[in-house]
Amino acid sequence: MHFTKMQGLGNDYLYVYGEVPGQVEELCRRLSDRHFGAGSDGMIFISPSDKADFRMRIFNADGSEARMCGNGIRCVGKYVYEKGYTQKTELNIETLSGIRNLSLILREERVEAVEVDMGQTRADEPLLVRLDGSELQGIPVSVGNPHIVFFVPDIGQVPLEVWGPQVEKHRMFPGGINAEFVQVLSERKLRMRVWERGSGITMACGTGACAAAAAAVKAGYCAAGQPVKVELDGGELGISVDGQGNARMTGPAEFVYEGETV
Repeated sequence: MHFTKMQGLGNDYLYVYGEVPGQVEELCRRLSDRHFGAGSDGMIFISPSDKADFRMRIFNADGSEARMCGNGIRCVGKYVYEKGYTQKTELNIETLSGIRNLSLILREERVEAVEVDMGQTRADEPLLVRLDGSELQGIPVSVGNPHIVFFVPDIGQVPLEVWGPQVEKHRMFPGGINAEFVQVLSERKLRMRVWERGSGITMACGTGACAAAAAAVKAGYCAAGQPVKVELDGGELGISVDGQGNARMTGPAEFVYEGETV
């Protein structure tokens, strides 16, 4: 099987053009292992769609299927354009969270960045989450997949490797949840670290950045409709969330290498 490793702000996946094979969970766990496999946050399969230009299916490093991935969908746009599957620069991509629109930003016929209509976010009322020895207040946000955003005074003091798995598996969230820890730097800039459901600590999370911006608007830290820079471990994403909760995201997508597995 041929695959292409790509990354968006360090959030890396193995991309395959074709239908999802049998035993995909075991295949994904094996290839995603960073010591014994190719190393990635998971795998993304791209195929034709009868509802949109293309379809994407996303599998986390543990083999579980995800509904949506903001960094992953930007890489899908670059993949299908630069590999010649389309000449369009406006694309519709079918995901488990619905159809998402991509605008490809070109420089000398290469995709330099991708703007994504991420659809509607929904930020709910704050919840108190009790962990082992700690109590955290977070804002649940749906971006087609579930998130909870915790605002903290100093991101450097967050024990992400401790709190992250406790939040993901908390009894309040029976299906698991993505956890974002966010420091407000200004009304136009947020610093975020993320624990992704099924993958653990990752360098970036596009849906998580949208969740962080939506939660910041709800909490009054940021204004609706204003562009916000979200600084992640892997770099920055541009996010805007309007008064109805509709989110747009702009960021890079890069090829890493091509590979074969047997």
